[in-house]
Amino acid sequence: MNDQLALVHTVDFFTPVVDDPYIYGQIAVANALSDIYAMGGKPLTALNIVGFHQGKVTPDIVRTILEGGTRKAREAGCIIAGGHSIQDEELKYGLAVTGLVHPEKFWKNNSIEEGDVILLTKPLGTGAISTALKQDKADDKDVEEIVTSMRLLNRQPVEILQKHKLNVHACTDVTGFGLAGHLLEMIKSSSLDIEVRLENLPHFKNALEYLAQYSFLPGGFYSNREFAAGSIVSQKKIDDPEYNILFDPQTSGGLIITLSEQQGEQFISLAEQAGYPYKIGIIGRVSKGQGGMLRISG
Repeated sequence: MNDQLALVHTVDFFTPVVDDPYIYGQIAVANALSDIYAMGGKPLTALNIVGFHQGKVTPDIVRTILEGGTRKAREAGCIIAGGHSIQDEELKYGLAVTGLVHPEKFWKNNSIEEGDVILLTKPLGTGAISTALKQDKADDKDVEEIVTSMRLLNRQPVEILQKHKLNVHACTDVTGFGLAGHLLEMIKSSSLDIEVRLENLPHFKNALEYLAQYSFLPGGFYSNREFAAGSIVSQKKIDDPEYNILFDPQTSGGLIITLSEQQGEQFISLAEQAGYPYKIGIIGRVSKGQGGMLRISG
């Protein structure tokens, strides 16, 4: 809009991942706002997107979803200015969001540099645990864990990075394509590879147990693994259950952030000092290689 100000736009909506309509509304909004944060932006305004079946979903349920979403948007300092609803066989909710960013300071998802370390701000495993929930086979404590994470805005890590003027080389959020898909997106059409150590990947307490059971793997898991198959170098075949965490589709996942090693360590320390609820660690590194390959070790 001028030398100091640009607009960024995003849209995201999905079907319920939990039973509680208020919490569903909060998760949907946190998820939709995430792309604005991943660009280093600040959410400004948003429009509701709602689809529901009038014969199956009562107005009270829709109202509660919107109340949860409005409360979460308000937490982000974002105004929901209106929206649009349609009749749909399946319930859906989300936002179209407009945010503000400095035109020379916005973060891209494909501008990583050789020598970067890769950090992840939230644990993995929401896909498998929420699928188990839909089958009434998830433990309440495990559900509470993922709900807490999915409701959490990605705002605080962004504010820490910006406050301390850390030089973010690239950033993206982890959503439906899973960790592997989003990492590959960051290095496509480049001469760089990413090495990830499995033991460094943060996950919810019992997520690996859910991911080891094929009945809990979401439909998107298989398309994610198929997409990544030709770009992964690993010690075992990628259909080994040990690698399932790489392809689990996330809802309102964390941010993947790449920084120099020194600034990466600084960010980890600053996040801990600020009381960020999850332990942020280095999950991988960027190096010269074949180009566009994800190397899995550990």
